[in-house]
Amino acid sequence: MATILGPSSAAISASCGSLIYPSSKLVIPSISINAGSCYWKKFYGGIGIQGKKGKPQFHIAVTNVATEINSVQQAQKLGAKESQRPVYPFAAIVGQDEMKLCLLLNVIDPKIGGVMIMGDRGTGKSTTVRSLVDLLPEIKVVFGDPYNSDPEDPESMGIEVREKVTKGEELTITMTKINMVDLPLGATEDRVCGTIDIEKALTEGVKAFEPGLLAKANRGILYVDEVNLLDDHLVDVLLDSAASGWNTVEREGISISHPARFILIGSGNPEEGELRPQLLDRFGMHAQVGTVRDAELRVKIVEERARFDKNPKEFRDSYKAEQEKLQQQMASARSSLSSVQIDRDLKVKISRVCAELNVDGLRGDIVTNRAAKALAALKGRDRVTAEDIATVIPNCLRHRLRKDPLESIDSGLLVIEKFYEVFS
Repeated sequence: MATILGPSSAAISASCGSLIYPSSKLVIPSISINAGSCYWKKFYGGIGIQGKKGKPQFHIAVTNVATEINSVQQAQKLGAKESQRPVYPFAAIVGQDEMKLCLLLNVIDPKIGGVMIMGDRGTGKSTTVRSLVDLLPEIKVVFGDPYNSDPEDPESMGIEVREKVTKGEELTITMTKINMVDLPLGATEDRVCGTIDIEKALTEGVKAFEPGLLAKANRGILYVDEVNLLDDHLVDVLLDSAASGWNTVEREGISISHPARFILIGSGNPEEGELRPQLLDRFGMHAQVGTVRDAELRVKIVEERARFDKNPKEFRDSYKAEQEKLQQQMASARSSLSSVQIDRDLKVKISRVCAELNVDGLRGDIVTNRAAKALAALKGRDRVTAEDIATVIPNCLRHRLRKDPLESIDSGLLVIEKFYEVFS
């Protein structure tokens, strides 16, 4: 199970309007990849105190639940891992190749921008997404930082870590698995963005900030099930964070910003309502999931699920070798991604497809290039081919086409037809 780093506690003293920071050849199990088979602010925020004349000086503290990680507790974590709710193995998912491929590509290259999964109810959308946690690789983080700050990337650092780097202080670095954070439909805005403890401000003269779900999801995955039913005010929060990569909280005279760069994954049933166009455009890829019609395949799915429900541990052990093989493949693809090249001729053809389909903006071009490179890395190659582009381009563009109410053909088919027309 993915491990979420516990937030740390840090104190920030303010005096006379100034802030003082204290030092303290690979094979993918169950996935077939064939050409045409997938039809189917910056701003560096911080903590600013808007002081008022005549008001007493405050002692400001950013307080969170601190977790000391030592060798004993790490051993306890490993022992407790088996007692947590078991997750269905990703390698055991039958069918749904398009959805699985989109998820894997986003883990390989988080800058693709996430996945929107739409399909019939009961087709395993949320099961597949949650099964991804076993495959998530480890990343470097600053120990004890509630925002999972990247010690090598200033854009992914919290304000406290940035201050330490500026002062030349040495950072304590640890490895942790990428987070997967669930965003419930009924979550409040304070729980998502973080909140100020007003009681402490009134009783102790302390303004304490408690990070929310967006802080936990930084450099990880934020999953929203039934995303098309999400309240508008939460959609606005996600839009703001997805656009800037930072979350800003304005509460009671305090302005706090922290990095919030995450892979946004959403799932839903199109019969229950459409997604707002602004949010739909923020998803890098769009996967459509259909109900399996083959009787033999349906029986296999039912039998596998029954085995898992009967003895989850034994079932997970039976897929352990395939899971580890896929983990190694993902780690290899992530490390080799930067060396993958795409010819300029292919880039021009991708842009021609986008232009002739009247795709608004340039996100379609960018995402298609990134997804094709991630797929080439997944296949163990250092150069993108037209086959790679044919596989991913329907998922990158189908949700970006202008909707025609009189058009009966699937948008994914329109994309693949235009692809073969341009690339032939």
